[in-house]
Amino acid sequence: MAAPTTPSAPKLTPSFCFNRTALQDFLRISRSAVDDTISQNLNALLSPSQDVWDPHSTSQRLPRPTGKRAIPAPACTSFKQNVLFPSWQARSDVLAYCGGVATSPDPDDPDHILREVEDAKARERVVNERLDPYSGRYFPREVRTEALAALVRSELMVESIVRSRTWGMVRERCSDDEYDGEKALDKWRREKSTSTTSALL
Repeated sequence: MAAPTTPSAPKLTPSFCFNRTALQDFLRISRSAVDDTISQNLNALLSPSQDVWDPHSTSQRLPRPTGKRAIPAPACTSFKQNVLFPSWQARSDVLAYCGGVATSPDPDDPDHILREVEDAKARERVVNERLDPYSGRYFPREVRTEALAALVRSELMVESIVRSRTWGMVRERCSDDEYDGEKALDKWRREKSTSTTSALL
């Protein structure tokens, strides 16, 4: 099985973030390529035909192996460095950028004028709760930056759960010493930034 192909990081623009479908599709496809199929990806790192097949091996019954076979350290390291952490980093970059867009003022909001008109109508409306108990209720439209902020918060929670589950599998199969996947990702980021800066010098 070839290494999983992760989607390339999208061009980060505010319009990408406000396009809820594009944002969620990128996150979904990225997660399904690496994290959702982590067992298959780790199993693919094993080389089942390392030993030459011996026809006499079928003459005796061997006990079934208990537990999962450990994956060689070089294969695990390569998988984490070249597949897992870059995928996590791409999703982190997208969520951080869109989180920043959600907290910034939005001068291009297409519903801004419509919201102002609805707010003006709500202020002019005569409220008589005796005749209509629901006349005092007014629910303004949600600003698109607020909707984006809620989506980013939700996706960050999902990302935390997905990474925790994935890292648990990686630790189990790769005998990794690092308990926390986020700490391992931070370590990878530091190593990557130092190698990048040393390459520039």
